[in-house]
Amino acid sequence: MYSPTEELPPIPEERWRGEHLRETRWQLELGRLLVDPVFRGHGVPHGEGRSVILLPGFGAGDQTLLVLAVWLRRIGYSPHLCGFVTNTGCSDRAIDRVERRLEGLYERHGRRVALVGHSRGGHYVRALGHRRPELVSHAISAGAGLRRMLATSYATQGSVGAARRMALHSGRARSPRCLTEGCDCGFARDFASPFPADRVRLTSIYSKGDGVVRWQAALVPYAECVEVSGSHVGLIFNRKTYRAIAHALAEPEL
Repeated sequence: MYSPTEELPPIPEERWRGEHLRETRWQLELGRLLVDPVFRGHGVPHGEGRSVILLPGFGAGDQTLLVLAVWLRRIGYSPHLCGFVTNTGCSDRAIDRVERRLEGLYERHGRRVALVGHSRGGHYVRALGHRRPELVSHAISAGAGLRRMLATSYATQGSVGAARRMALHSGRARSPRCLTEGCDCGFARDFASPFPADRVRLTSIYSKGDGVVRWQAALVPYAECVEVSGSHVGLIFNRKTYRAIAHALAEPEL
């Protein structure tokens, strides 16, 4: 964990191939989770029905978060998805969709909502925490570069570039710099703006074994930074991640 006064490690600037072959470990991590007491709800604090919106990573859809959703319901929360299929489109359009879901849940239940995002979903979590702090109680990011969005492997950057070309070609991009760190859309401005840490609890979960995102980019002084061991993809199936999420959600609202 890093305090606001502690110097953060620099984000390496050299081109990085990543460790994509090691990312296949997610299957082992899922197997470990399913036999761990935490998956049955043992040894972690339980909730009292708070709504939790789940946001997938780049190239992933809602289906990747179903195990997490089942577990959250088991420990006393009300998980919700947003209809993502691949999460490769314009970020500004995506965050508008999540914001509408957020508003609907708040109006229905009269209570602030928690957000949990994996990888790119963590970018949405950080941006929405800034945009709508009156609606967000807890913002939890797993494996997301909160200091720099594209601090990723060279292969991942290539995939993002391909998605950018598709967004521009389809006319769905709201900015000619869509899916770049120089984007000037509303989402990009919210992501880069100061985070309201006095109003929203932000937790950043990261692994030094992440083979996709530079782990240093997940560290920010205004979040509770929690280190776990495991792969990038496996963060959504990681028993240590689940414990960290349960403890983060149990913290009282600010």
